[in-house]
Amino acid sequence: MMLQVKTISFGYTEKRIIHNIDFSVVKGKNIAVLGESGCGKSTLLKLIYGLFDLDEGQIFWKDTEVTGPKFNLVPGMPFMKYLAQDFDLMPYVTVAENVGKFLSNFYPEEKKQRIQELLEIVEMTEFADVKAKFLSGGQQQRVALARVLALEPEVLLLDEPFSHIDNFRKNALRRNLFAYLKAKGITVIIATHDSVDALSFSDETIVLRKGEMVDKGISMAVYNNPKDKYVASLFGEVNELLLSQIVFTEGEDETLLLYPHQLKVVENGMLRVVVKQCYFKGSHYLVKAVFDRKVIFFENDSELETNSEVTLMIS
Repeated sequence: MMLQVKTISFGYTEKRIIHNIDFSVVKGKNIAVLGESGCGKSTLLKLIYGLFDLDEGQIFWKDTEVTGPKFNLVPGMPFMKYLAQDFDLMPYVTVAENVGKFLSNFYPEEKKQRIQELLEIVEMTEFADVKAKFLSGGQQQRVALARVLALEPEVLLLDEPFSHIDNFRKNALRRNLFAYLKAKGITVIIATHDSVDALSFSDETIVLRKGEMVDKGISMAVYNNPKDKYVASLFGEVNELLLSQIVFTEGEDETLLLYPHQLKVVENGMLRVVVKQCYFKGSHYLVKAVFDRKVIFFENDSELETNSEVTLMIS
């Protein structure tokens, strides 16, 4: 049982913005879609849900083809749920009523228990009787998350689901939500700009650039072996160095992509750099330096003096 996206292309106008994207997802897996703003992440989710008609290609869940507005009076597939960035809550009813919107009233006690369970997952129990219009953006986003889970979908499509939520809430919410989805065997595709979503919670990561899929694989492998600087930069600062700048080589020169944590200050290291600025990150400093007239970033346990020289090695 799987989701199959078969060589799809799409454009809102004659200009294509999704180009020949092809992949499959096994049931119960969590897939992160990463990429710069405007690369097609949100559009891809909308196409998978069936909000638009494809220009080319097909999408299947199991043996059922996902079809768009040409074939459905109400766009969207019944076995999927899609959480857009605008939440679409009913402002003048309570949080509990919003969450229970699609639940049957035939068994009121079961409905009440289900709403309670979902509000606990998103940590909104104390707001059950508050009207949605009085909630902050982050609170509304948590209610919207609970609502798409009310009738457990087979496939859940999340578009930047934590973008409005404070960091101190976000971490616990992510753990609760993804643990619940994994336990229920729900297939998840999450469009995100946050690499934590990809590295900590996703089984695989898809990278988009200008509407094309440029990488797909196990999330750790995509991070550890980025195909190019664009892919690496989605996870934070990245340094692009030539192997010949570090050791003497003959023949074709190789480009190395190194994250800041992969460079370490040592005596008599391979790279001599000049420190320009230090940024305190809590557990360490991110140091901006210059090497061979080029900016380079590395991490260090302590602050370094501006314009001082240090040497680095690859750790």
